[in-house]
Amino acid sequence: MGKTSPIQFFRQVKQEVKKVTWPTKKEVTQATIMVIIIVAIAATFFFGVDLVFGSIVSKIFK
Repeated sequence: MGKTSPIQFFRQVKQEVKKVTWPTKKEVTQATIMVIIIVAIAATFFFGVDLVFGSIVSKIFK
């Protein structure tokens, strides 16, 4: 493959971006809500695990 000039590169990028199937607003909203829920569940889980291990460690070293 030969070198591509910056102008040619950006033309190719523009052509490729036109081929992208962009998500709808509804899909983006649903995905965002799912991510927030999963992050909240994971944070709650790890908080609980941290509390349990913290109490175990404090009892061991007490």
